[in-house]
Amino acid sequence: MSTLINTTVKPFKTTAFHKGEFVPVTDADLKGKWSVVFFYPADFTFVCPTELGDLADHYAKLQEMGVEVYSVSTDTHFTHKAWHDASETIKKINFPMLGDATGTISRNFEVMIEEEGLALRGTFVIDPEGVIKVCEVHDLGIGRSAKELVRKIQAAQYVASHDGEVCPASWQPGEETLSPSLDLVGKI
Repeated sequence: MSTLINTTVKPFKTTAFHKGEFVPVTDADLKGKWSVVFFYPADFTFVCPTELGDLADHYAKLQEMGVEVYSVSTDTHFTHKAWHDASETIKKINFPMLGDATGTISRNFEVMIEEEGLALRGTFVIDPEGVIKVCEVHDLGIGRSAKELVRKIQAAQYVASHDGEVCPASWQPGEETLSPSLDLVGKI
């Protein structure tokens, strides 16, 4: 797998289920704000609703941070609506649920499992210029943590707005950062 870090999101267009409506979404919608593109294998499954419910529980915090979330699976927007109507967990979702029935978006982000027509669990944090800053891909059986995603976005936003500073492991907002220099080599 090649790295997508610091590459620009490739063009796409699709339909999403969002707030009871079917709406168009394109790569242009990701520009001008921080975004998360959150791939999962399929609707009506096992680990996926736990992840999406966790993300829904953290959505207000992400919105406060100026972040929009886009969940993506290779299901259609019609399937997303049916799942939303059938599941109490999925009813909590207020972010757009993108359909990727052609697999274009999954292939653009290099998470498509061709033999199965499903996406791996991929999380991508994209800056306001449309550049990928965080890329995390999991095997299908390993669920993700929205709390850790929030922390990673906070670190990415901090680094983006504080030239010359970097965030050490497990950094939390308000904690000390580092300014890389020769003086730090071998002293951490």
